[in-house]
Amino acid sequence: MKARCEHRPKVVDFAGVRRADSRCVLTLSDHLRWDDPDQVSQLQDKLNEYLAFIESGEIYQTYPDAREREIEIQDVCKHLPTEGDGIPFIEHASEEIRRAGIHFAVRSLSEMEREVV
Repeated sequence: MKARCEHRPKVVDFAGVRRADSRCVLTLSDHLRWDDPDQVSQLQDKLNEYLAFIESGEIYQTYPDAREREIEIQDVCKHLPTEGDGIPFIEHASEEIRRAGIHFAVRSLSEMEREVV
């Protein structure tokens, strides 16, 4: 993936175009544990910020490479979702994001690290 590691804490953590499928991937870095009482609300806020960034068209001004590409939001988790609040929240978020015409993926940080090494 050709990555632009421009850090924008209020909007997008990382953005790039994945070579394998040419999607523009917006990655959010998710470090909280699922037993943290703030996890769901903070992730929901962050996902809403990403959606607003895409739906407003700001993505195309900030990342011109996103034009005419499918878009994916990728949540890279230090801790994968758990049965309690995590999995139901991710399933609901995934459904809503896909309904908006945007791809959504959840990956573990350890999975990403193995791909780099």
